[in-house]
Amino acid sequence: MKKAKCNFCESERCEDRRINYLYSYQGQYLLVPNTPVEVRLHCGMVYYNVAVLKEIERCFFAIQNKEEKPDQYIEMPSKAYI
Repeated sequence: MKKAKCNFCESERCEDRRINYLYSYQGQYLLVPNTPVEVRLHCGMVYYNVAVLKEIERCFFAIQNKEEKPDQYIEMPSKAYI
């Protein structure tokens, strides 16, 4: 990723990391482990590469339309905030 100034802290100091990204659309979810991101060391702001996000979106809709299969299905508990 291109290193640019942070929109919040204006720092250029960052670190490339991998995170678990949860994509959601109309009550459907796709968990994407090992997603590359850039994290600002000063404020912790996370930046995503546009090409990565577009690929995640493509995969989500391909899975929803049964054009591709996910690597696995997971069960996730849900609890409403009271």
